[in-house]
Amino acid sequence: MDKMDRTDEQLLETIADLHGIPEGSFNIRKNGKLLARNSGTDVEIVSKTDKDGIDIIVKPGVKNKSVHIPVLLTVGDFQDTVYNDFFIGEDSDVTIVAGCGIHNDTCGNAEHDGVHTFYVGKNAKVRYVERHYADGSGTGKKVFDPVTKIYLKENAQFILESTQLGGVTYTERKTYATVGKNAQLLVKEKILTDGEEKAITDFKVKLSGKNSRADIVSRSVAKGNSLQQFKSDMVGKNECFGHVECDGIVLDGARIISTPKIDAVSPEASLVHEAAVGKIAGEQLLKLMSLGLSEQEAEDAVIKGFLN
Repeated sequence: MDKMDRTDEQLLETIADLHGIPEGSFNIRKNGKLLARNSGTDVEIVSKTDKDGIDIIVKPGVKNKSVHIPVLLTVGDFQDTVYNDFFIGEDSDVTIVAGCGIHNDTCGNAEHDGVHTFYVGKNAKVRYVERHYADGSGTGKKVFDPVTKIYLKENAQFILESTQLGGVTYTERKTYATVGKNAQLLVKEKILTDGEEKAITDFKVKLSGKNSRADIVSRSVAKGNSLQQFKSDMVGKNECFGHVECDGIVLDGARIISTPKIDAVSPEASLVHEAAVGKIAGEQLLKLMSLGLSEQEAEDAVIKGFLN
């Protein structure tokens, strides 16, 4: 393993601030190479032999364990692609944190693409936290293009918390899920873009099992000249319930496009979609300014509250 320099330490501190220092099993990747790993008996991490990536194996019945798989990029003219497969045993309960950080001071692009596939066993519960962070003074782009595939067996639960609050030049997130009998998918997405940044999120969910359920909630703020696109396609193939909600705040010369789609294949399916995009209400700003905040401080307070 490579010795970490000061930049590595700063990025790891940023990830630690976001979701806590890694405890238990973890795999840290830097510029396409393994930086550090800790694998236990309850949660095993194994390198793939046919392509870049790892297999994360959570044994049946494991409870209250966490897995941290941060990725660090500190160079330009570099594209990092990994294929990570998660095998979640029956009756287990695990939290998985994927903190991805890019620090790019060059004129070349830095990109990380993570293809994550989750096979979640019966009665298992997964909380998956994915947070993207980018900074750097260079003109090179900072790009994340994650793909998440989720397969839920009977009574399984998957909670996806996705956060990207500025600094990322371009991102296109694709999430595919198949939800089995009595299984549940919960998604909480938060996005903030500014400048010329662009963010695309695309959800495709199949509610295939009886009494399956999905609840997707996206909160976003677009500033500057940034562009956001939210797309969702939810299919109810059995007696099920699905809900999609997309709320956005637009400022300056930014733009938000929301395209929710629902398809009730079964007459027993109950599907709902909601979308609302607009500016910050003037009375909200006025109320906060009357308490002594400047207009910018009032705007920042409204945005912070909206994204929390």
